[in-house]
Amino acid sequence: MKTLLLTAFFACTLLASKAQTSNKMETQKIDSTAIAQALETYYFKGIYEGDINTLGNVFNAGTLLFGDVKGQPYAKTLDQYLDGVAHRQSPKDSGKPFKGDIISIKVVQSIAVAEVKVKMYEFNYHEFLSFHKIDGKWLIVNKMISDVNE
Repeated sequence: MKTLLLTAFFACTLLASKAQTSNKMETQKIDSTAIAQALETYYFKGIYEGDINTLGNVFNAGTLLFGDVKGQPYAKTLDQYLDGVAHRQSPKDSGKPFKGDIISIKVVQSIAVAEVKVKMYEFNYHEFLSFHKIDGKWLIVNKMISDVNE
């Protein structure tokens, strides 16, 4: 009887553990999909079109941007970045190629990191975008970029 009860207990524990793992994996998949959608709908599209309103949908107001461009240090607030986007010719209007690629997305509960590549003008940006899920919406809270040779 004791063996039967222990076996039943372990079986239930194993099933519950598998259910939790399955739920966690499903949540991560949903969150990764939401981040990918935000990148395509707001981030890449906003950069391509030079639309700061579209870009504003994916950034948290306090976002900071750091990295290097053409070997020079790069540090901006979100307002400085958006001002630059607003006052340059967009890739769309330039007629030059533009490509945004998602390399990977890693989600841990309410935080995530997306690794992306953005090719525009003569730049090949390799970026790490930190996301935080705020009020049910995934927003970029930090952007790290490097202009790389490819």
